[in-house]
Amino acid sequence: MGSIKVLDVTLRDGGCVNDFNFGQDYMTKILAALEKSNIDYIELGYIDDKQGSPEGRTKYINENVIPQILLKNKKPNIKYVAMIDYGKFDFNNLHQRTDKDIDGIRIAFHKKDWKQIADIGKQIISKGYELFIQPMLTARYTDRELLDLIDMVNSELANATALYIVDSFGEMRGNDIVRLIHLVGHNLNPNITLGFHSHNNLQLSYANAMTLISFPSNRNLILDSSVLGMGKGAGNLNTELLLEHLNIFFKKKYSIAPLLDLIDNVLSVIRNEFYWGYSVEYYLSSINHCTPSYASHFYNKHMLPIDQVAELLGMVAEEKRISFDKNYAEELYRQYNSKNNFDDSETITRLKKIFSNKEILLIAPGKSIITSKDKINSLVNNNNIISISLNNFEFKTDYIMTTRQEAFEEAKNRGLNIIVPSHLSNISENNINTINYSKWIITGEKTYDSSGVIILNLLKECKPTKVYMAGFDGFSSNINKNYFDTSMRKPVSEEQAEKRNAFFKDFIKKIQEILPIEFVTRSYYE
Repeated sequence: MGSIKVLDVTLRDGGCVNDFNFGQDYMTKILAALEKSNIDYIELGYIDDKQGSPEGRTKYINENVIPQILLKNKKPNIKYVAMIDYGKFDFNNLHQRTDKDIDGIRIAFHKKDWKQIADIGKQIISKGYELFIQPMLTARYTDRELLDLIDMVNSELANATALYIVDSFGEMRGNDIVRLIHLVGHNLNPNITLGFHSHNNLQLSYANAMTLISFPSNRNLILDSSVLGMGKGAGNLNTELLLEHLNIFFKKKYSIAPLLDLIDNVLSVIRNEFYWGYSVEYYLSSINHCTPSYASHFYNKHMLPIDQVAELLGMVAEEKRISFDKNYAEELYRQYNSKNNFDDSETITRLKKIFSNKEILLIAPGKSIITSKDKINSLVNNNNIISISLNNFEFKTDYIMTTRQEAFEEAKNRGLNIIVPSHLSNISENNINTINYSKWIITGEKTYDSSGVIILNLLKECKPTKVYMAGFDGFSSNINKNYFDTSMRKPVSEEQAEKRNAFFKDFIKKIQEILPIEFVTRSYYE
């Protein structure tokens, strides 16, 4: 067996969690802990001349700022590297390496760009850096395509340090690893190390690493990992677990204690604010062979049940799966929900007759409706007010507006008067009033299709004399503050909460220019 080395990616792949905003203090502490662990390679972050920063982040504007702000005292027997995504750095501006600079550059690229890597790789090597070749989504290469890439590396980049197997979407299983080891191992120049970079969408990073290092081969190996598995989405192979295994079975001398201290004092703090790790949406992204960003985008809307999120992911076009396109995702989401192009003219005519020139009470599911029950019930029981609950059954209202499948089914079972968008229903009869989904939402850079948006847009059309609003509390990153019903609580980041609050405050302000609104319970939107 050849040598086995570990390359830690906490400062780079981990930076995908917090937009690389570790801050100088945490950057320094993470680097110090990795150095104390005696790890072989430390990846210090990305180099990106378009979105990089001169300080405070591990996405750097160029390679020169790295020794200035972080890598001030290099340790012997440790090599320091950084990653560059193809197309995000002008290699003509790469400076000649000195002993104070990083030791190597990892160039990551998609399959469509692999033929451009030879010239870039030669530039990197000529400037004195070790070259690490990272073909993203390696499993998407056919055998012939991968052999062509290997032939290019052997003939034109024979001085490269490593060629990697990259499991970008965490979709590989043991048999995939074995296939690629055979293919790469038998054809790659024996002087070039075989690397492995994994993501943990299927919780197989550790198992796949064990498959790799257990494979009978004389080839040198590098395994990528991050402390606490910190990385985008489901995260990566855990450095502390990998080092422990190598200490036990390969007589390595890595020190685990500094990493445990790092977890306790730094990474656990970051994780309280930015979650990473296994979740069902990342599992779904893996089995649908697409970037986890689509799964996060659809799931974090909290508008679709998980089986429909899975269905939506299956609809992502093949050419769009590799890189996230927010505009495309929004359009796909709207198309998915608008597939039932329902003619709601009769429904709107009927609702106009009922709501026009009447006072309307809207009851959203905020926690404030529990502490204001008596006040709300007095309005519900007022015969001159038409009451509408939004996705909740806490009060015996005249109507319920449902935008969630489970609420719609329960409302039907209870025989209630229902207002429902056409993505949930294609009938409008008896007590079911179906309205066209596409007509009543707000579109743009983002799709706003909550029950509050839809019902207020509908009421603008129906022209009541007044609208009372209860339970429109506003959003908080503390999920215990958002809904009275625990089944409705979904995790919301501070950024998401701020954006939702800003939108609704502005939206309701515009509604107030048309309809008189009175808040019955406390609200952020007043």
